[in-house]
Amino acid sequence: MLHPMQQFIREKNVVQYEELVTWNIQSAASIEHELFYVEVTDTDRYLAAIERVDSVRWHRSAQIDDDSLYVFVCQETREEEVVLRRAFDRLELVVVPPIVYDREAAMEMTLIGEDESLGTLVDSLPGQIEVTIEAVGEYDRPNASFTGALTDRQFEVLRTALDIGYFEVPREASLADLAAELGCAESTVSVTLRKAEAAIVTRVANRDRRR
Repeated sequence: MLHPMQQFIREKNVVQYEELVTWNIQSAASIEHELFYVEVTDTDRYLAAIERVDSVRWHRSAQIDDDSLYVFVCQETREEEVVLRRAFDRLELVVVPPIVYDREAAMEMTLIGEDESLGTLVDSLPGQIEVTIEAVGEYDRPNASFTGALTDRQFEVLRTALDIGYFEVPREASLADLAAELGCAESTVSVTLRKAEAAIVTRVANRDRRR
């Protein structure tokens, strides 16, 4: 059931974090285009793994820095994906991008919809798919006009930094503490944090400039 790239994430210590940022599914042609944001320890190994996936027709990558990149992929729709997506048919649910893959290749997504539809989805998923519901409640991601500029990873780093006191004056937690909390290298956390701060500052500055 696992996609070859999910298998790669699970078996190789290369992908630290991955988001499926957005996608376009052309059902009639059995083709889909997908944009991924990825944090890796070895870009070449990651891209080589994509090359080996039979369903991938082509891909383009844009390096952000030594540890992260965007990857635009065109691939043929696999039967496993069709089975999974069929469970969403005729349900009043919306998937909120991005879809996140952890180091074990588990897929995490946020759904908006009625409780009844969510229950129906869980009951109709193929038996080999293990489902864990982490939280149920109102969709209340704060300050969407600002946080919309962030990837989920950047938002997670900022939220964790705030929770452990990284932004307190005087500071109650170090960058090493934040990295340990997130299970990442200090360099990776530092870069992600700077990007998140820059995205929010840019959004604020641009909004102020338009006034």
